[in-house]
Amino acid sequence: MAVMTYLMEHRTHPTADEIYTALHPSIPTLSKTTVYNTLKLLTEKGAALQLTIDERNCCFDADTSPHAHFLCTRCGHVYDMKLNQAELIKCACVPDKFQTEDAQLYLRGCCPRCAALNMDN
Repeated sequence: MAVMTYLMEHRTHPTADEIYTALHPSIPTLSKTTVYNTLKLLTEKGAALQLTIDERNCCFDADTSPHAHFLCTRCGHVYDMKLNQAELIKCACVPDKFQTEDAQLYLRGCCPRCAALNMDN
C-alpha cells in the first residue's frame, strides 16, 4: 500500500527507482523487486498507469482517468493534460466500427517555464 499511497500523494509521475528511493528510508525492508512487482500489479488491476513517454524511463501515474501527458524535453517534467476519452479517440482518428478500450496520448516539447528560461538567455 505504501507504493500506491506514494503515487497518490506525489503526482509527479515517478519512476520505480524514485519510488524506491523515497520509501526505503522509512521502510528499510523494502526491496526494488517489491516496488516493481507492486507497480506491475497496480497497472494490471487498473489502479495506476504505466507511462513510457521516453525510451529511457518508465514512470507511473495514479490518475487513471482519461488524459494526455506532456514531457518537457528540457527539464524532463511530465505534465497531465486534461482530455476526455472522446477527445483522445478523436485525436487518434479511429475509424468507425473500431471499439477503443484504451487511448494514450503523449506530447513532447518545451514547457512554459523552460521556454521562459530560454528567452532570458
